[in-house]
Amino acid sequence: MTELLVPRRFCGPPSSGNGGWTAGALAALTTGGPTVSVSLRRPPPLDTSMLVMTDGDVTTVSVDGETVALAEPTDIEPTVVDPVSPEEAAAAEAAFPGLRSHPFPSCFVCGPERAAGDGLRIFPGPVEVDGETRYAATWTPDESLADDLFPATWAALDCIGGWAGDLAERPMVLARMTARLDTLPVVGEPHVVVAVARGQEGRKTFTTSTLYDADGRVVGCAEHLWVAIAAGEFGAV
Repeated sequence: MTELLVPRRFCGPPSSGNGGWTAGALAALTTGGPTVSVSLRRPPPLDTSMLVMTDGDVTTVSVDGETVALAEPTDIEPTVVDPVSPEEAAAAEAAFPGLRSHPFPSCFVCGPERAAGDGLRIFPGPVEVDGETRYAATWTPDESLADDLFPATWAALDCIGGWAGDLAERPMVLARMTARLDTLPVVGEPHVVVAVARGQEGRKTFTTSTLYDADGRVVGCAEHLWVAIAAGEFGAV
């Protein structure tokens, strides 16, 4: 029997797992192709052993008989977001909207309450390029992530999409993430992550993101579906 546990360190909302980290951890248990689509059905519990089962191409994680998330390989490739320079990404961080208003300030990925070496502290800000608004930030993977680089990379590709989709003004949670990792980031080396919004449809918001290494090569890319939530849901502030 295979189990999956989301340690409390990797929270998104204060009492549930970061969507990208959870999706990446499940994707790592999925076989069949380099690109995996993960749908989140309920908030992933923290520090709780969840049962992982595979039926054909579909891998499901559940707790107390309820599906938390399911993953399956897909032929749909995420769109690569054009890069910005490391200097532009670093400068954009000063305009990170989450420094002023953040629904989940303790988020492992983008929470300003998380200390360096504990959270990823990815703080994306807007960069205007040829009439397109991209959100960009720098990220240097910490040594403490050496054993969790795969889900941590999914997490790095996750939250920046929410900020590109206006998370400060439109609190949302991740409902589906489709990602492909071409390689893993190198611990201790600087990277740039960038995202753009792809539109809204009712409560749904669509975004894409890409992670680049220090030489400008694509590490991985992702597409996201976000669902807007009401104030106070999922512990949003």
